[in-house]
Amino acid sequence: MDLMKFVCHRNKKRTIKIKDSYFPVCARCTGFYLAILLYPIFSILLHFQYNFYSKLIAILLLLPMIFDGVTQFFKLRESNNMLRLITGILGGIGVDILLFNIFNSVHFINFINF
Repeated sequence: MDLMKFVCHRNKKRTIKIKDSYFPVCARCTGFYLAILLYPIFSILLHFQYNFYSKLIAILLLLPMIFDGVTQFFKLRESNNMLRLITGILGGIGVDILLFNIFNSVHFINFINF
């Protein structure tokens, strides 16, 4: 059983190719996972404030990825790998900001209980 299908559809047409090698995931997932992995480093260096506005920013960052994926799924238009990569990066940052908001809320609540 191919467990990678739960991580990405891995359609070669939508996958970044360098020389003769394809990435293990599609362009959108490459950007998404790259952002998920790198955002914590940038958030430590830049000290981002997590509040209502950061949640709003996170949702706004998710919208391009959702729009690109949905319109492509319903064949309303054809996307390209560069756009998929960029919307994946934006979506990954948005998800990380939401996760950091949740983590900070729980951490703050536990801090108050001590």
